[in-house]
Amino acid sequence: MAAPAARGSSLSGLLPAQTSLEYALLDAVTQQEKDGLVYQYLQKVDGREQDLLVPEFPEGLAWLNTEEPISVYKDLCGKVVILDFFTYCCINCIHLLPDLHALEHTHSDKDGLLIVGVHSAKFPNEKVLDNIKSAVLRYNITHPVVNDADAFLWQELEVSCWPTLVILGPRGNMLFSLIGEGHKDKLFLYTSIALKYYKDRGQIRDNKIGIKLYKDSLPPSPLLFPGKVTVDHATNRLVVADTGHHRILVIWKNGQIQYSIGGPNPGRKDGTFSEATFNSPQGVAMKNDVIYVADTENHLIRKIDLEAEQVSTVAGVGIQGTDREGGAAGEQQPISSPWDVVLGTSGSEVQRDDILWIAMAGTHQIWALLLDSGKLPKKNELKKGTCLRFAGSGNEENRNNAYPHKAGFAQPSGLSLASEDPWSCLFVADSESSTVRTVSLRDGAVKHLVGGERDPLNLFAFGDVDGVGISAKLQHPLGVAWDKKRNLLYVADSYNHKIKVVDPKTKNCTTLAGTGDLNDVFSSSFTESTFNEPGGLCVGENGQLLYVADTNNHQIKVMDLETRTVSVLPVFRSENAVVDGPFLVEKQKTVPKLPKSAPSVELSSVTACPGQTLQFKLRLTLPSGTKLTEGVASCWFLTAEDNEWLLQGQILSGDIENISNQPAISLQIPSNCLSLTAVISISVFLYYCSADSSACMMKGILFRQPLQITDVQPGRIDPVELRYVF
Repeated sequence: MAAPAARGSSLSGLLPAQTSLEYALLDAVTQQEKDGLVYQYLQKVDGREQDLLVPEFPEGLAWLNTEEPISVYKDLCGKVVILDFFTYCCINCIHLLPDLHALEHTHSDKDGLLIVGVHSAKFPNEKVLDNIKSAVLRYNITHPVVNDADAFLWQELEVSCWPTLVILGPRGNMLFSLIGEGHKDKLFLYTSIALKYYKDRGQIRDNKIGIKLYKDSLPPSPLLFPGKVTVDHATNRLVVADTGHHRILVIWKNGQIQYSIGGPNPGRKDGTFSEATFNSPQGVAMKNDVIYVADTENHLIRKIDLEAEQVSTVAGVGIQGTDREGGAAGEQQPISSPWDVVLGTSGSEVQRDDILWIAMAGTHQIWALLLDSGKLPKKNELKKGTCLRFAGSGNEENRNNAYPHKAGFAQPSGLSLASEDPWSCLFVADSESSTVRTVSLRDGAVKHLVGGERDPLNLFAFGDVDGVGISAKLQHPLGVAWDKKRNLLYVADSYNHKIKVVDPKTKNCTTLAGTGDLNDVFSSSFTESTFNEPGGLCVGENGQLLYVADTNNHQIKVMDLETRTVSVLPVFRSENAVVDGPFLVEKQKTVPKLPKSAPSVELSSVTACPGQTLQFKLRLTLPSGTKLTEGVASCWFLTAEDNEWLLQGQILSGDIENISNQPAISLQIPSNCLSLTAVISISVFLYYCSADSSACMMKGILFRQPLQITDVQPGRIDPVELRYVF
């Protein structure tokens, strides 16, 4: 449909008729009455001699989540369209998004509905496309968004408030407007009746709009939802289940990738490393040059031979099994959603690693795969390759019992082995009961350690409480790791976004790291660090380090248990190029230019060695009677001119949201240093205004930190305070 000549329509033209409708709706009792009133309203406005037409989108605007720019009078002809006038700093606009998400799930573009976000900036900072892109990702906006930086449509329609919704008919004709938040019922009512009204008249088209989500156009990240991590103690290599990329990574301890096996798409194929595929792999266990993988969504256990560079299947048939007993040879035995694996030993006194213990989440059980002929507790001699149930009835319960087959688990998702006396057990992260349990390696008895409650059928006894035994509360823990050196158990308390530590002797459970805030606000200290649904963890470096698969932050975090500091493991290829993704230096935000008047502070030189973490604490003071400007992000940036190698894997920028609680900035010295001297620069931009907001200002400051790198361990480095009074 050709675009009409401009008519200067504004929202005020809708006001008389829509006001009458809304008064009538107040008196309507039944849904049928309300539907009828809206239908009659549409008959009235649709019968006007002249439509109230929305202006065409101007050419040259930037679009997100679309294959190409959208035209009202070409692409949207035959659709009921909702224009969402929003600005991403506006809390009311954010409150409206769940209503729009729900509406999109109710009516698709095939049904004739399309939502278009019209970003109309309030602050200059919000006109920047990169900032809008971040907001689209942050708020999971999947409908098209146009950056109307000059507010053309806003002014043409005389919009006066964020948010404002404008509902259009299939000719670009304006039907309704909704101002502010809290109108979900009206939004659904007006939209559904408009779709029905125009379908009755044959004016709705079911053509699909070319949607291309912005998040799908991003460069691949080094990791995507990594589920589990384990360490090869012989070589200190890490094995990471890069679950979202459907692959297994073997990584040197400095983050360099040695092998990438499978991915990026899901599949089920054995063969060479270039041929093999996985489907959302989770648990990994490694001994010498062999890796066992819980290939979760393929319902398989896979074996990776690093020397032969081959992948094979050792258990499962590739479809979900319902057998709760097992006993067949591995490749003939159906299994169900294996979530974690750990190597152990059968009845022999000699440590042989001849059993692969399996957390079989799909049937709520613990299984065993015999890697060599051997015995399980209370079992006769079993042949090599046998795969069978060890503990758990298959009923989804939190039931402890001296008889392993009478015990009940609820989606066991993490395993760790303590083979030495007096423990001699498997630790189990039983996610749906929110407990950690033990399974005896002597007789299979299943016992409670922490979390949950005594009623075996109550799977809702979760929380976030440090305590002893049953008084401690967890929320959907997915991982456990045994620290043989300290006789402690670490727990990935996934839905509480924390790492906890349990003393199995006293059953005392306390928080070790994580604030519980799932935002990826990086801090090097245990108490200030954040995680987002961590799924797996393992102990390495002879008990010094705890590696954490920080799943929803797409990172492997490294916790130093001696210095109590946290860092991010950089992931990069062997040719020293960082894998494309959020850590890529070239992809970082552009650092704004500091004002000429910005002071420059030269700091005293610091000496550090590879692997150490420097921490900078902002201590800035605003002038009396001022406050940070709301809606404009004050921020900091980290740079290292001519020494960009220092920045690989680092957090290079961040926001300053509260002047009374300013962020800490961390920098871990890489293991491989290309220079022994460098200068780190920290640029800070503060936007602040007077208490009554009558005058707003921006100030900048530059801190320069000279750095000396040495092989000699200098000891703990005190945080550097970045102080300045404006």
